Amino acid sequence: MVILKRIETAARLRGIRPSGIRRMFALAQAVPGVISMGLGEPDFVPPPHVLERAKRALDEGKTHYTPNTGIPELREALAKKVTRDYGLSYDPESEILITVGGTEALFLGLHALINPGDEVLIPDPGFVCYESDVLMAGGVPVSTPQYEVKGFRLDAQDVMSLITDRSRVMIINSPNNPTGSVLSYDDMMRLAKLAVERDLIVISDEVYEKVVYDDARHYCLATFPGMQERTLIVNAFSKTYAMTGLRVGYALGPKELIASMVTIQQFAVACVDGSAQYAALAALEGPQDFVGDMVREFDRRRRLLHSRINEIKGFRAILPKGAFYMFPNIEGFGVPSQKFVEYLFNKGKVVTVPGSAFGKYGEGYLRFSYATAYNKIEEALDRIEKAVKVFK
Repeated sequence: MVILKRIETAARLRGIRPSGIRRMFALAQAVPGVISMGLGEPDFVPPPHVLERAKRALDEGKTHYTPNTGIPELREALAKKVTRDYGLSYDPESEILITVGGTEALFLGLHALINPGDEVLIPDPGFVCYESDVLMAGGVPVSTPQYEVKGFRLDAQDVMSLITDRSRVMIINSPNNPTGSVLSYDDMMRLAKLAVERDLIVISDEVYEKVVYDDARHYCLATFPGMQERTLIVNAFSKTYAMTGLRVGYALGPKELIASMVTIQQFAVACVDGSAQYAALAALEGPQDFVGDMVREFDRRRRLLHSRINEIKGFRAILPKGAFYMFPNIEGFGVPSQKFVEYLFNKGKVVTVPGSAFGKYGEGYLRFSYATAYNKIEEALDRIEKAVKVFK
C-alpha cells in the first residue's frame, strides 16, 4: 500500500487573502436578477476595427508564439504613444514588455525587485493585488493611508513617516482604484522628490490614465525630475479600450528591470496571446473617438450615482475625479463593510465590494463600480434605498 504524504502548500501563500472583488463576482453569477456594481469592467465592446484586427490575425494564422517581450509592432507603437503623450523616450527593444494584463506587469515587477524582507509602500485603500503580490514576492507590505478628509489622495508626508531602512519600493496608483481619486501635479511632485531623496523604486500603476473627469489631469510619474530611471510604469488596454478579457498589458522601465521581468515571463507564460496583441495594436493606431465617448458615458453615470447615493441617509460620497469607482462612507450604518455588502446582496440583489477588501483603511466604505448601464445603476439605487430603510 502506497502512503501519500499530506500535501502542504507553500508557507508564503498562507497570508494571501482571496480577492474580495472576485468573491462577489462569483456570487453575482449564481443568482438571477442581480445587478452587479462590483467588477471593474467596462460594459462596452471594443471598437469594430479592434475586433476585426484580432479576427484577421487568426485568419492569417497568427496563432503561434510571439517573442517573450511581445510583437515588435506593438512595442514600437507603445514607444510612439508614450512620446506623444508624455514626451518620454523608451527603447522598444529593451525597455518595453507586453504582459498578460496590467496585473501580470505588477506581479513581474515586484518579483524582479523584491528580496525577502524588503518593505513595499502600498496605497491603502488600494488595488487588491498589491498586498498579495508583495507577500508572494517575499516582501513586507506597508500600508500608506489615503484619507477621505484628503480626498483619498496619497500624501507624501504620510508616506515619509513610514519609510525605514528596509523600504525599497513605493506603489502609486492614479487615477485610483478603489477611490477614484486623482493625484494633482503638486501631489506627484512631492512624491517624486521623496522617491529621489529616499532612493525608492516606484511602480506607477496608470491603467486608468484616460479615465478622468472635470478639471482633473493624469500626470505620468516618469516625467518628473529624476524619476524615469527609477520608475516602472504599469498600464493596460483593459480599461481604456474595454479589452479586459483579452488580457493585454505592458510595462515601461529601465532595461535592467525589464530584462529581469522577461526572465520570469519566459518561464511563467512565455508570451501574451498573439491575436490579442494585434487587437491592441489596432486600438493604439486607430481612431480614439471610442475612448472619449466611453468616458463621457462614465461621467453621466458618475453624476447619477453621486447625486443619488448622497440622498440616501447613511451614505456619504466624494465625487471621484477618475476611474469608474465611487467609495462612499457607510459608517453611518454602524455595520462592518463585509456584512453590509452581504446585506445589500441578500436583501437588494445588488453586488458591491466591501472597503475592507482594499486594506485596513478601507473599512467603513464600499466600492461601487459605475462601469455598468445607466438604467441598471438607477434600479440598483432604488433597491439599495429600499433595503437600507431598516437602519433608520
